[in-house]
Amino acid sequence: MIIGIFDSGEGGKTVMSEIKKLLPNEKYIYFGDSKNCPYGTKPLDELKKIVSENTEYLLARGAELIVVACNTATTQTIDFLRTTFPEIPFVGTEPAVKKACDESSDTARIVLLATEGTAKAARTHELVSLNKKPGQTVEILACPGLARAIEDKNSEKIEEILSEICSALQSSEKQGSRTIETVILGCTHYPLIRDQIQTKFPRAKLVDGGEGVAKEVKRIIESRASQAYNK
Repeated sequence: MIIGIFDSGEGGKTVMSEIKKLLPNEKYIYFGDSKNCPYGTKPLDELKKIVSENTEYLLARGAELIVVACNTATTQTIDFLRTTFPEIPFVGTEPAVKKACDESSDTARIVLLATEGTAKAARTHELVSLNKKPGQTVEILACPGLARAIEDKNSEKIEEILSEICSALQSSEKQGSRTIETVILGCTHYPLIRDQIQTKFPRAKLVDGGEGVAKEVKRIIESRASQAYNK
């Protein structure tokens, strides 16, 4: 199967690498839409136009399954895409809230780092309400400019933003909040600087949604292969 993958630049390659681990023999078409990076600040109507054009681009090149390798595009437009292109299966990338809550303690403090678009999306808040255990706290923290800085490889800006984030969270710890146990990387660009983020949160476990996306892509492909065989 030809798998099409798109994101607002380089971030989606972190998802593609996870898919390739499970499906090394499939064909891949990757579209990194750097021109429109970041998606997290785009109005919904503009974002819908962008993801439609990305989908048409991949379909024109033979894609048979499309991975939306962007948390913002998924949380805000995946239903729109599935309605607009009903003939093609879509796999979205959502913040790994379920994984974080399942793998953290019952009293964990969990922080979700995300773009502005993902942070405000109703789907993101729904994921938290569906998966958070009674004793857990899940804080959604928008990180303006971080995805753009990563795309631009602007190390100075990346460090500045991470330091601001860390300072704010450390301040809340001093005011009585629990130590952060888990950090969710809620943008596919963020795993590109995983080591830097880990340095800022040395005691926290970092999780992202790439592995879950890969498993879903594998499930769909195997299901279709089984159906074709049974025919």
